[in-house]
Amino acid sequence: MARFPNAHATHAQWQEAVAQVVGRLRVQMEDPGYAANPTLGLLYITDAYASAATDILATLSAALPLVTDWSGTVGIGVCATNTEYFDQPGLSVMLLDLSADQYRVFSGVSPLGLAFEPHTALVHADGTTPDMESLVLELAQRTDSGFLFGGMSSGRSDQIQFAVAGDGTIRGQGAASGVFRGGLSGVAFARGVHVVSRVTQGCKPVAREHVVTAVDGNVLLELDHEPALQVLLSDLGVSLDRPQQALEVLHATLVGIADASGALVQQTGDFGNRVTVRHLIGLDPARAGVAIAQVVKPGMRIAFCQRNLQAARADLVRICAEIRDELETEASVAPLAPLAPAHASAAEERGPHRIAGAVYVSCSGRGGPHFGAPHAELQLVRRNLGDVPLVGFFADGEIGNDCVYGYTGVLTVFVH
Repeated sequence: MARFPNAHATHAQWQEAVAQVVGRLRVQMEDPGYAANPTLGLLYITDAYASAATDILATLSAALPLVTDWSGTVGIGVCATNTEYFDQPGLSVMLLDLSADQYRVFSGVSPLGLAFEPHTALVHADGTTPDMESLVLELAQRTDSGFLFGGMSSGRSDQIQFAVAGDGTIRGQGAASGVFRGGLSGVAFARGVHVVSRVTQGCKPVAREHVVTAVDGNVLLELDHEPALQVLLSDLGVSLDRPQQALEVLHATLVGIADASGALVQQTGDFGNRVTVRHLIGLDPARAGVAIAQVVKPGMRIAFCQRNLQAARADLVRICAEIRDELETEASVAPLAPLAPAHASAAEERGPHRIAGAVYVSCSGRGGPHFGAPHAELQLVRRNLGDVPLVGFFADGEIGNDCVYGYTGVLTVFVH
């Protein structure tokens, strides 16, 4: 498996951006280090191009006839190697060279058939679809590994998804444009496609974790058998006697949630991979309760938290290191050849040559300023993972394992 061709561009006119991308992809496909005959395209566009989604897909398909299958979605921002296009026109494309029997593009008009056995899946979803978390869990249960990666579209107007399956659509559905709205779509991969994936959190607990001991739907009533509102105010060090100060702190506070098994907070003081972060949505003074944006059950564990730049940067570095360590362990019988040019950093020179490409889905609340500057998040990935082909988008909810996360990043690499 050679490196996957990838290209990205920004321009006020989508036609010019597509032309630039196609030109760069063709150059790479002639380079012996890149795949020459890719068949699967991943396409991510910012919502500035959403109204032209059908035309963009049609133009790319016509210009790259070898690519018979497409998948992707729209985001407030899109990711590329070392670059982000956030709140501006932009598109990012990567072309995967995989055997036709090792993947299937799925959508509402081209569902996964019983003849294909998915091991993992890249998923794009419309977060306004009812029972989305249940749909994600159900899809994960259909895979051998129980593992999904991807995220929710984040366009401010049109939540479109791209899904073109070269093996056709359901009989009677007519000709599909490849642009869809609602539900789930994506690419399922067979066991022969080796991926390594990690979830990174962007929040830091502000106090110790608590056990939910009384709850009414999404309203926490008791934590550790104490009134939930009292626990919250104590953890934050604020009082309702000073409402302005309390509101400012409360607006910056989120809640990390985990089930009764495993550790919610790691020894490093950061959240573990199975923690989902949700908003506080209100207080219930009459019952001394705290309303959160998720239904929880007694026995689950929570920790109040806040978005934190240092924690987000450190955790992103951690998952890149874990991916590198896993690949280097697998390839320990032979040294890894350097990928990057001679002037690259030491981390880039150690870049695992076994990575053919990467997909990064990050929360739309993490892009740009949250990491200190534009492109800082993607530059951190490159410095710590190596100069690998990368695409992705900024989502309204991230999918990892069988969960829908918030304020996270999901980094997945395809391995030779």
